[in-house]
Amino acid sequence: MARARVAILRTRPETVIEDYRRLGELAGLKGALDPSAKTILKDNITWHFVFPGVNTTPWQLEGTILALQDAGHRDLVAVHNHTVVTIAERGEEELKFTPIYRRHGIPVLYNYREDHMRWVPFRSKVPLLALPRIFGDEVRIPDFFVGKNIVHMPTVKTHGYTQYTGALKNAFGGLLNIKRHYTHTWIHETLVDLLAIGREIHPGMFATMDGTTAGAGPGPRTVVPHDKHVILASADQVAIDSVAATLMGFDWSRLPCIALAHERGLGVGDPRDIEVVGDADAAQERWRFDVGVNLATGVGRLLWFDTPLKRLQRLLFHTPLVGLFILASEMYHDRIWYPARGKRVVRRWQEQSPWGRLFSAYPQ
Repeated sequence: MARARVAILRTRPETVIEDYRRLGELAGLKGALDPSAKTILKDNITWHFVFPGVNTTPWQLEGTILALQDAGHRDLVAVHNHTVVTIAERGEEELKFTPIYRRHGIPVLYNYREDHMRWVPFRSKVPLLALPRIFGDEVRIPDFFVGKNIVHMPTVKTHGYTQYTGALKNAFGGLLNIKRHYTHTWIHETLVDLLAIGREIHPGMFATMDGTTAGAGPGPRTVVPHDKHVILASADQVAIDSVAATLMGFDWSRLPCIALAHERGLGVGDPRDIEVVGDADAAQERWRFDVGVNLATGVGRLLWFDTPLKRLQRLLFHTPLVGLFILASEMYHDRIWYPARGKRVVRRWQEQSPWGRLFSAYPQ
């Protein structure tokens, strides 16, 4: 008997909002969250620039909000996080989230602003795999997250460090502070730790995942967009990641964060134990996505993973020298790659893809 449920629907721009509402119902949204608790909307701003297959889409955000309201959850708040290479406030505007928040009366908070929330020490009730060895007694989380439901809104895409990225990785920004790059060497174990923390502090968890335009290649930013016309949802963060990763062509058992979370009972990774509802045949597709590498992810792999350069981590990333890498990443992604290649991809998507045209139709 299946121990987890993942809903998947084929969709098109004319019906996508209503399809998200139906998706939430199919995936058991109403019973997944505590009706008496405030619910955090945790969207994914991977890049503050528009790029297909990378960020939460405006129709994903709007459809998820309406699905939550249908299920009786109206006390909603959006929370953005800061990274050293992404400007959340700019992304909120560029990705056309702001008019949606205003239309539905949803306040926006930032986990890096002291007047919005504080980072407090956290002692897990269960053994953690990586965070204590990285941060010692300084494992901290934002106090605002405790006691709130959370709804993650990632997209279906590949990632240079984890092969895929989804609901598990979406917690990376919300629950870790600006020093989260310390965890890259143990990224899979870190994601499992964050899921364990999430299950401990959130009375309810849910995820929607947008695969209308999915991203393959050296993600999470410089992906190759592919229109796949599917959306997914689940109350099980591991199960939705397993289904999405399988769609992309990966073996769930070879993705350590999914396999470890499944092994530790934090969710269901084995597809044999996942009930797929909706357009279940869509889950049988295999897209054969390849992760690939670019300059930024290539250098990162050399420094974070098992190479002789790994021993330089503390010098390069735990001292002011890290500023050089932040500057290099900004120069490569924002000032070289995006103007030279990215803008052409965006223009082609907006002209030729039905999803690009839908994005253009949303108010700025």
